[in-house]
Amino acid sequence: MGAHLALALTPAAVPAAVKGLGVVVAASAAAGAFALPTARDRAVSAAVGLALTPILVVGELWGSEQVRHLRDHPATAVAATAAGLAVVAALAFVFRRRPSLLPLLVVAALPVRIPVATGETSNFLLVPLYLVVAGGVVAYALEELWRPSRTAVATLANGGSAPWRERSPGRLELALLAFIVLYSVQSIYSRDFEQAVKNVAFFYVPFALLLKLLTTVRWSRRLAVQCFGLAALLALVFVGIGFVEYATRHLLWNRKVIASNEFQSYFRVNSLFFDPNIYGRFLAVVMVGLAAALLWARRTRDVAVTLAALALLWAGLILTFSETSFAALLVGLAVLACLRWNPRVIGLAIGGCALVAAAVFLVGRGSVHVNASHQSLNTSSSGRATLIRGGLSMFVHRPLWGFGSGSFATVFRQRERVGSPEAATASHTTPVTVGAEQGLIGLVAYGAVLLAAFRLLLGRLEPLRGRSPPRVLVWRAFVVAAFSALVFHTLGYAAFLEDPIAWTLLAAAIVLAGEALPASETAPVETAPAAPEVASGARPR
Repeated sequence: MGAHLALALTPAAVPAAVKGLGVVVAASAAAGAFALPTARDRAVSAAVGLALTPILVVGELWGSEQVRHLRDHPATAVAATAAGLAVVAALAFVFRRRPSLLPLLVVAALPVRIPVATGETSNFLLVPLYLVVAGGVVAYALEELWRPSRTAVATLANGGSAPWRERSPGRLELALLAFIVLYSVQSIYSRDFEQAVKNVAFFYVPFALLLKLLTTVRWSRRLAVQCFGLAALLALVFVGIGFVEYATRHLLWNRKVIASNEFQSYFRVNSLFFDPNIYGRFLAVVMVGLAAALLWARRTRDVAVTLAALALLWAGLILTFSETSFAALLVGLAVLACLRWNPRVIGLAIGGCALVAAAVFLVGRGSVHVNASHQSLNTSSSGRATLIRGGLSMFVHRPLWGFGSGSFATVFRQRERVGSPEAATASHTTPVTVGAEQGLIGLVAYGAVLLAAFRLLLGRLEPLRGRSPPRVLVWRAFVVAAFSALVFHTLGYAAFLEDPIAWTLLAAAIVLAGEALPASETAPVETAPAAPEVASGARPR
């Protein structure tokens, strides 16, 4: 024990402990933006979380080849930093005057990943979304710290309402915050601390701040319609690019997909997305929203336009060859069908189809002697069977606390004796990844997030049997169906809280559960009665 203590106190261990503490502080700052008692404290905490994330990444990677060009070309680094700060300042100025533009720019930036060269490699980062979140946090912080602003005074003088309105955090927000703080704590003993830092800095902290912004800005019916309309338009644009890729047999990026297309009998497209599965997930979520609009459409013209859009998106989805996205779409449509018609009948129909499919598989297996070995299953699942088996083995080895946040790929390669550094990044099944990295403690936190999310989504969702239900119920139906599809997709491709779409859907669930959208197209949302644990009203300052 004394030897272990001496090793822990070596000079090399001290910086590691400091960096681990920095990760915990950044995650705690994001949590403080929701949970601290005063508006000023919450604003300062959000700003601290925003400032710490780039410092953590640069500090962790400074000695690596990935940022060698920053050390060798300081003028370029300074110019890039100045340009980024200028963009953030401009966005903050715009958001202070027009907060309603924040959700629209978030939707526009959700799918955009920019290839950023870091040394000899390129990482695809959500740079536009990071800039939007940074601008929003600065605007929110200035609003809280510099209360007597001209905009606020003018708004109140005209009898209007403030453009930002904070909410007391509900069970869902608290579950999410507990998960990211736990993840940061478990990064301290991770076998791959660098990956844990990247996950916290690139995903969890920025997306927690994104949730804060989307649930604090005031919404209106028109703004909600504009946001989904923009998402649908973007999906159609991406599908058009995918058609061009398929026709020319040329992808814009992702060397792994390009290489696999050369050896497959089919050609997968990824449009402007890095991965065909993420592209397919985005299309599936938008298609679920269009299907919701179609089921409760009130005008013939809306039906025709929606059907045409769905046909184009379906054609685009087919070209991804993403089985997980196809299945996720079916799950979302099944949820909508249960809400539109009798769920018992829909459930029986789905069960019957599953039995028929199983019977066909068994009969086909017996007639053509299908090989059901692990090797065959692993090949048909693109290596997922081996990843899942390795992840379960890791969980059994350390069932309580796991191997540490972000450690799956490193530990899997060591245990399975895999030499290629790109052989595995996750089990492609979120519960397996969480169990292997974080153990039972992480699985409990993950389950709490899902439980709180579905409790919120279903808590105020009434039956939608009529042809013209209140529009707010249709939006709630879309969110619960889309989130169900996304959660199912994470069972085959992981990337749950690492996907900003998940946080955006959860933000929509929080807003819709706590608010009743008014009849006026331009009026701000008004407070609706709600149970305190589901959603609270405006937060006292």
